[in-house]
Amino acid sequence: MIQVKDMQKVYGGRGIETFALKGVSFAIKEGEFVAIMGPSGSGKSTLLHQLGLLDEPTKGTYLIDGINVLALTPYQKSLFRLKKLGYVFQEFALLGELTVIENVALPLHMEGHSKIDAYGLARDILHRVGLSEKFDALPSQLSGGQQQRVAIARALAAKPRIIFADEPCANLDTENSKQILDLFKQLNKELKLTIVMVTHEEWHIDYVGRIIQLRDGLIYKDKRIHT
Repeated sequence: MIQVKDMQKVYGGRGIETFALKGVSFAIKEGEFVAIMGPSGSGKSTLLHQLGLLDEPTKGTYLIDGINVLALTPYQKSLFRLKKLGYVFQEFALLGELTVIENVALPLHMEGHSKIDAYGLARDILHRVGLSEKFDALPSQLSGGQQQRVAIARALAAKPRIIFADEPCANLDTENSKQILDLFKQLNKELKLTIVMVTHEEWHIDYVGRIIQLRDGLIYKDKRIHT
């Protein structure tokens, strides 16, 4: 599904360069739940941004389902992100003036669904993530864990092939973090959803099937831990 070869990311120029990624290569199969780990500054969030087509690497090749996604035009990348990829961030990134169901329905509207279809799909997704009673609530009326569930529902709205999650539990307490990780594990198992998650918490290893550990912009360890 995902194939990365010699991916590099360099910031700066004119003799002052920072190598965030120094040439990483790996493949991720469909249906894997992968944690990208490493100390601060190791390049894990940078790598996730390249994989999620939120940034462009300085060098290297990147294929998704055999498609050279780096060769796509900006418009084609936007469509690819909208239809194939989902994102969950630590800040939740919900629109505060919209209700829960409106936040989830919005990307479906952008994809071209009618209002009736978008709201119907949004209700189904919110039910799956355990928020059937919160359709009309505003984000400010929800707990942190509930807000992250809305963000996950929004990421699932277009039925993506891959979910990229950047420290999705960073702003949550332990109990809410466990609930979010349980949800990820459930979605991975039931929907065969490929999940790539950046985390720094060692106990999160219990939920994933593989760890890609970075150190100084390079892969230090790549290990499958559960089947």
